[in-house]
Amino acid sequence: MKRWTNLALFVLLGLAFATGWLAFFSTAASRGSLIVHAASGYAIIALTPWKSVIAARAIQRRRPGWWASLVFTMLVVISVLAGILHSTGVLISAGAITAMEVHVGAALVAIPFAAWHIIARRIPARAVDLSRRSLLRAGALIAGAGLAYAAGEGALRVLRLPGSARRFTGSYEFGSLEPSQLPATQWMFDAVPQIDPRTWRLTVHSGAVTREWTYEDLMAFDDRVRATLDCTGGFFSTQDWSGAWLSRLIADETAAGSLHVRSSTGYDRRFAIANARRLLLATRLGGVALDAGHGFPVRLVAPERRGYWWVKWVTEIRVDELPAWWQLPFPVQ
Repeated sequence: MKRWTNLALFVLLGLAFATGWLAFFSTAASRGSLIVHAASGYAIIALTPWKSVIAARAIQRRRPGWWASLVFTMLVVISVLAGILHSTGVLISAGAITAMEVHVGAALVAIPFAAWHIIARRIPARAVDLSRRSLLRAGALIAGAGLAYAAGEGALRVLRLPGSARRFTGSYEFGSLEPSQLPATQWMFDAVPQIDPRTWRLTVHSGAVTREWTYEDLMAFDDRVRATLDCTGGFFSTQDWSGAWLSRLIADETAAGSLHVRSSTGYDRRFAIANARRLLLATRLGGVALDAGHGFPVRLVAPERRGYWWVKWVTEIRVDELPAWWQLPFPVQ
């Protein structure tokens, strides 16, 4: 049972990590991946009694690196508990820190410990891993986790907990159609820049054509879209945005390659050129000029994409030959 428990936890932790990041990356894939993500969490909880016995014996023997295993275990526990607090809505945030941030942060910090654990506590594959007994155990664990997930979601609705109102991405609605209530969030280490609109320019490189747009030039556009900003921090907000479709600003929408959108902070994202008609360079939120926290003077609005695609403080748009996938899945700055 020790060997099977460790193998099952290894698979479940990998599955939970992969599906969690898939939900972060793609709004379209969120529903299915989050179901698997949550079920994996329930399965991890179900194996806790067996793993606690294994861990207690290892600590008593003071095996080399026992402290790293203990830290790894604590990080997993913290991540799981924070995920439960967020998904139920029992505690969405404490001050400026959200349960989702703790959930994700603990998982990220656990990565090097997980890598160490896999190397130092390597479990060689054996034929018994695919024995009838092992497969029956795995089937029972999967079925139990699925039932636990369904029961948990049902309990949220019966008890009318805040978690029952989550969007399919797991996010909670906040301040929709109330621009003043929209939280101003930044990705990781980005700081809010102070930009003088009189000297600011948007530089657009499209083929052999380069054009600079002033703030007044862009304020003259009034293309509009109602779009939902779904932040990886755990909230979503539907707002009315206005500005200029990117298709109006680039010279050739049929060019091969991608649109490279860059912020004054160095933050950047790439998009397929085919999306130019669906990407808005916003100057106003709810009919009012953006403030600094929300991306003044202009920010990108990328409907049906997670919030980290909505580049703020845009200063440069370049059409180049690199494909849209030529970038890290998530920005690192």
